[in-house]
Amino acid sequence: MTTVALRVELRRPRRVVVGGVCAGLALHLGWTTGRTRLLAIVLALLGGAGILLYLWLWALVPLAPTESDDSAQVQRAAPMAAIFVGIAALCTLVVGSVMVGASPVLVTPALLGLTLSSAAAVAWSLAFDRHDPNRSRGYSVGVRSLSSALLLASGVGVLLVRPTAINAVLAVGIVVLGTALLIAPRVVALWSDLMAERTTRVREEQRAELAAHLHDSVLQTLALIQNRAGSSSEVARIARAQERELRDWLFLGDAPIAADLSAELREVAAAIELDYAVRIEVVATGESVPGVAALIAASREAMLNAAKHAGGEVSVYLETTPSGIDIWVRDRGAGVDLEALASDRLGIRESIMGRMTRVGGSATVRPGAGGTGTEVHLHLEAQQ
Repeated sequence: MTTVALRVELRRPRRVVVGGVCAGLALHLGWTTGRTRLLAIVLALLGGAGILLYLWLWALVPLAPTESDDSAQVQRAAPMAAIFVGIAALCTLVVGSVMVGASPVLVTPALLGLTLSSAAAVAWSLAFDRHDPNRSRGYSVGVRSLSSALLLASGVGVLLVRPTAINAVLAVGIVVLGTALLIAPRVVALWSDLMAERTTRVREEQRAELAAHLHDSVLQTLALIQNRAGSSSEVARIARAQERELRDWLFLGDAPIAADLSAELREVAAAIELDYAVRIEVVATGESVPGVAALIAASREAMLNAAKHAGGEVSVYLETTPSGIDIWVRDRGAGVDLEALASDRLGIRESIMGRMTRVGGSATVRPGAGGTGTEVHLHLEAQQ
């Protein structure tokens, strides 16, 4: 029984000399990379077929998958932009020799080579080098500056030394092209910013339309389920959790900063709602302040006690002023009598009152409005 060796999938590597076509093709065919490159050179000399084949494979063969974030960008060993600048410099020397008495027949080919190589250097710099971690910003600026300088110097020199009609037209065209290459990076940057801004605006509009539609349908349905089912039921708890997740996803851009105290309290309330049949509303007024660990822990304990022993509706009110921070946690349960609590019940005494006292704050527990439920008031003076 004969076995058939499976070929490696045709992929271009991300560490390449120019495009990675020969390396990927060699790995796919089981050849050496040198042999594949020699074949490409031979085909290129046969009427340019190798060049067309190389460009075709470069455009169609995908890159190899990345192994890490560091290897995501393609890294090229050959400084192609600098090579194109070198060719442009060689063409400039030919143009200079023409101006001092060499054959005028070489003017047009030299200027054409100068134009193409300079344009190729700038195009390569903008298309590939700016994404290559091996190419610095100074390198790209130098390539573009030298390309433009060679074009401008050659154009002005030809126009001054040999002011014939054809040379004048060529010189003016080269000067215009050199100026265009000099400002091309700025134009490309402005165009990229414009497209990015347009894409962002379109996404925001689509997001707003989606949010409006969901607000008028899904969110209202979830709210209706909560009202009909009652805040203490399992159905209401699940509907509340889904409503909160959907609102967080829709209005992610409007969310407060991660270290904001109100955001921390809302996260605590959401976590408690997932474990208990309770609805916790968090209302915040005043300026945004960073979270305080002891204050957040005491608030969590107060909300947790309300969820365990009262259930139903629990309200959390946060008020920040220049003088300090106040948090009220209110429920509509049966209430609590601190004097009647057993000595081993340390949840309120230590986790709330004791914790606030240790950080220089205060905590009071008293009956709610009208004697219904319990109100926990946490106060912390502003740090001077």
